[in-house]
Amino acid sequence: MGIKVEFNPDLALRHISEFRAGRRAIEECIPDQLEIGKTYPFLKADQRLYWLEGELPLVETKGNQELSRPLASVVILEATHFVNQGRVCTKGFYRVEQIFSDDQPHFDGWSRLS
Repeated sequence: MGIKVEFNPDLALRHISEFRAGRRAIEECIPDQLEIGKTYPFLKADQRLYWLEGELPLVETKGNQELSRPLASVVILEATHFVNQGRVCTKGFYRVEQIFSDDQPHFDGWSRLS
């Protein structure tokens, strides 16, 4: 028997409207107003591994791996695995480093473009 783990090169959260409609927890969604330097909590289903030694993209997901372009560059400060009602989840905190308001590339693979 193996351990199911997903490696994530980005932090993919839902639109805040999913929380307002009662379909998702607030930590599963991107806040209305991201602020540079501010720390936010996140929550994801399943056991996920994130890179903790640098910046990675914050993207919006609609599910089924349908992702937006990067909305911001974030640093994962903490990621913890736990069991919630019999399901493995990952929760933690991320800090916003930069917010993007254009369609230009901001990452090349794992590398943040300056």
